Amino acid sequence: MDVAETVLGLLREWLSSALAASQRGWRVLREKGPTQLQFWLIALLIGIAAGFAALLFRKGISWLQETLYGVDDVRLMHSFAESLPWYMILLIPVAGGLVVGVILHIFTPDGRARSVADVIEGAALADGRVEQKAGIASAFASLITLGSGGSSGREGPVVHLAAVISSKVSDWIRADGITGRDLMGCAVAAAVSASFNAPIAGALFALEVVLRHFAVHAFAPIVIASVAGTVINRLEFGGVTEYSLTTDSALQFYAELPAFLILGLLCGLVAVALMRAVFWAEDLGNLAQRLTGMPRWLRPAFAGLMLGGLAIPFPHIIGVGYETTSAALTGSLLLHEAIVFTILKVLAVAITLGGRMGGGIFSPSLMIGAMAGLAFGIVATAIFPNQSGEGTLYALAGMGAVAAAVLGAPISTTLIVFELTGDWQTGLAVMVAVSISTALASRLVDRSFFLTQLERRNIHLAAGPQAYLLAMFRVGLVMRPMDHENAAPHEQLLTLIEQGIYTDTNATLERALPIFERTGLDFVPVVQLAPGDGPPALEGALFHVDALKAYNSALAATAAEEHS
Repeated sequence: MDVAETVLGLLREWLSSALAASQRGWRVLREKGPTQLQFWLIALLIGIAAGFAALLFRKGISWLQETLYGVDDVRLMHSFAESLPWYMILLIPVAGGLVVGVILHIFTPDGRARSVADVIEGAALADGRVEQKAGIASAFASLITLGSGGSSGREGPVVHLAAVISSKVSDWIRADGITGRDLMGCAVAAAVSASFNAPIAGALFALEVVLRHFAVHAFAPIVIASVAGTVINRLEFGGVTEYSLTTDSALQFYAELPAFLILGLLCGLVAVALMRAVFWAEDLGNLAQRLTGMPRWLRPAFAGLMLGGLAIPFPHIIGVGYETTSAALTGSLLLHEAIVFTILKVLAVAITLGGRMGGGIFSPSLMIGAMAGLAFGIVATAIFPNQSGEGTLYALAGMGAVAAAVLGAPISTTLIVFELTGDWQTGLAVMVAVSISTALASRLVDRSFFLTQLERRNIHLAAGPQAYLLAMFRVGLVMRPMDHENAAPHEQLLTLIEQGIYTDTNATLERALPIFERTGLDFVPVVQLAPGDGPPALEGALFHVDALKAYNSALAATAAEEHS
């Protein structure tokens, strides 16, 4: 009895010590940040969590499609949809859009589903954080959209959902900006690799698209997380590729390469047409809302009605489009089918995203690129039968070229095409088409679909840190208050205010610096604007030298992060 009591006492003491040690470790982690070993462990855990989130999202879409459409194999969605009554094809997207509209209306401030652009913004401007409540609501909304026939992709919502996970962890451990961004990169890499069974492309996507740098300190943890996401995918689906190529694609070297240069130009234009179609649809939807007074929660349902009407004669546009993409990659489409389906898919994607139904643009761009490439290949091989390889090779190159131009990510997109198809023998063809299409499209939009989205919201990330860092500083944090030992002369400030030369405390340096350029002054008054027509209250002065010092410090910190 005494021995048992002694053992229990030692056990209680050990548990108490372990609990105290874990509490001390958690306190140190939150106050001082993680060590490198702790950070890699956190990266692994985030990778696992993001991988499971991507897996559950994919399974959720499949379950919803099976439930709503009654399809046994969601990869054969459009073939099965052809046998459904027309009213089901019409009404299912409407019902899905109605539910999506209600969700986004209640849980987001603007009725808009979050996606990759918001993750890029969070990495650049919010220390690696994104909106968490709106992000979870957007994930559910996008799941319903994709499950009810929306013509978009799953990578956008999955990437944002992964960023929500990393944001929560960053808040828990009180991560600084560098750590928060790196953890976000880990989550994104795991989500992409788990979605597409593409570990290399997943890691590079996080670096190239989200973080927008290739710093060494971020590479190892992002790779760890990406591998974790891939393992989760393969435990469920095995090591199979997303698309299967039934024929060997043989490139007739040298003689055929000019054709892929032309294909790159064509795909760049197709990508620009896709992006602009989405933006035009967005603008048209906004205009229709203003003119008709349509409530914002009804907009996705109206888009679903248009989508369902289009899907009755052309069910190929329903969902992600695996079956049609596979048909293009195996050369199973005729020339007129490839052209018509390309146009219809662009229209369907524009309706879905412009109607604020949610979803991503990567998978649709793969489908559009494969069909555009096949159409070009059919023509090219017919004109030069002795100088050309298989038409399916053009479909593969076109798939990568359009997707790369849309994402503004030639490196990761080239690799993801290889990983999706398992065909590594056609590298030259894909690389040539991807490089040309990306170079062309980046000059016709603001580098990519995502960065153009942000530019349309007056968030200027496309030009790099030198453009957007000024928007991160509020004048009120940089100004010298009136009680500062080197404050500006009070009388001069009042005189400038009378002349209408001043800036608001809540303004950013992006808005304040042009005042110095316009006036040539060394300082400008900073005021608190009064409600109504009341006079502005003087708070202090913004000195030109202080603004430039803050800007230079931010540039130096960004450069240090990107080269560490």
